[in-house]
Amino acid sequence: MPWWLWIVGGLVIGMLELMLPGYIFLGFAIGAVLVGGALWLGFAPALAAQLAIWAVISLAAWLGLRALLPYQRGEVKRWKRDIND
Repeated sequence: MPWWLWIVGGLVIGMLELMLPGYIFLGFAIGAVLVGGALWLGFAPALAAQLAIWAVISLAAWLGLRALLPYQRGEVKRWKRDIND
């Protein structure tokens, strides 16, 4: 699979994130762009390996975004202690 298809796919998924915010699709977009960049640099595994690498990078990016931006708009904040203590 050509490297530019991964880059374009990542940009399309990134645009989807703009329409449906929530930092869900952003991890997939980051993963696709990074896999495309690796292919551009000469790293060329089989398609199944590319998809596995994309899945791992996307999960890591999503977890990193959740750690960096924990509360989203509309999400309920949970109090762990009583406000009157």
